Order: sequence, then structure tokens, then C-alpha cells
Amino acid sequence: MLEDPYKKWVIENLEKPGKSQTGLAKALGLHPSAINKVVSGKRQLKSHEVVGAAAYFGEAAPGGEEVKPSSAKWVPARKVGIVAAGLFREVDEFDQSEPEEITVPRDENFPNARQLTFEVEGDSMNELRPRPILPGDTVVATAYEDIAHRVVLRDGMVVVVQRTRDAGHMREWSVKQIEIYEDRTEFHPRSSNPKHKPIVVPRQFDADDGVTVEIIGIVRMVLNTMPGF
Repeated sequence: MLEDPYKKWVIENLEKPGKSQTGLAKALGLHPSAINKVVSGKRQLKSHEVVGAAAYFGEAAPGGEEVKPSSAKWVPARKVGIVAAGLFREVDEFDQSEPEEITVPRDENFPNARQLTFEVEGDSMNELRPRPILPGDTVVATAYEDIAHRVVLRDGMVVVVQRTRDAGHMREWSVKQIEIYEDRTEFHPRSSNPKHKPIVVPRQFDADDGVTVEIIGIVRMVLNTMPGF
């Protein structure tokens, strides 16, 4: 493998106060082990990761090029996992596998924000209007952490919600539609199945029963592959 031209730049910037491999990995949507491989020369940064790293470090990458919005019509999107309402899954803190990616149309409003995809399992959004989200669909979401400072949540937004319990060891991802009230925010299923219930969060996105709730993505697209292909 050829030497990564950005390796020295990454190492030097990680030595700056407030910067870390964990922080860079989070900014890029990677497992920390991927950054460790970059530092050790076992992995090269991908082109879109260079843009994200430059934003995290607050300086241009080698070559003097400024960080510019992506002009590509298609961008990589990380395959995060399965969204299934009501199903908590154990978090694997030691998973060091490289994240899978697919290519999706870029978000014109936030071209440098990370794109995430989730496979839909279950019927919690089978009556969403104007277009239901069905089992087997893939939802494409823009990472909320990357755009939270520029986006105001509003009624009708469809989001991927993460609930964690047991000090973060158990995690559930689900797709919900937002309803905002003066004293609370509600995340609603849109389902023909009455077993699916809304998540009600008073004032802030924190529950008082040991369960934390946060938005991790704003859904902007639903993909579906026809059977047999």
C-alpha cells in the first residue's frame, strides 16, 4: 500500500489540544480503530474523509486546498444498522470492522454532512403520509449532529431516534415523525399496528427512567429494491 499523503497531517493535528483519535473517528462516522490504522499506516483516508478531517481540525488538508462543499452528485453513505421500533439491541463496543457504505444522491442543503442509511424492520411507519416506510426499505438520513446548529426541528419531520438504556449498553434505533409542543416533544409511529407507541420527551431529549433519547438522523430519502433484483 502506498503511504497515505495525509498521514503526517493527521498525526500532527491529533497532537493539538482538544483533538483525539476518538473525536476524529466520531466526526467521520468511523470506529476509532479506523483512525488508529491511518496513524499506523494500515489504512488511507478516503477523499470524503479528508474533507471531514479538515473540518474537524479546522485547517486545510495538505496541498493548500480549502475545505469546499462537495460538488459530487453522489456521495458515500455509511450503513449504520437496522431500525426496528421497540427492539433494544446490545451494543458491540469491540466491533472493529470497517463500516459498509453505499452511494446516494448528496444532500444539496448540507453537502458536507455525513449520510447514514438504515434498514427498516417492522411496520411502525407503514401508514406514514404521503409515502409509507415499509419493511425492507432503506432510509437515508443526514447526520443530525452535523447539522443541528443549522436546523430547527419542526412538526412533521421524519427522524431516526436512538434510545439507550443500561448506561448505553443497550440501544434501539427507530424511525419516527416529530410533533412539537410547548412542554414536550413527541416522536410518533405512523402505523396500522396499535402496539407501536409514541416516545414522549418532556422539555429536553432526556427521559427520567434511565433511558436516554436523541435524534441521530433526519430522514430525507427512502430507497426500495424490487423483489427479484
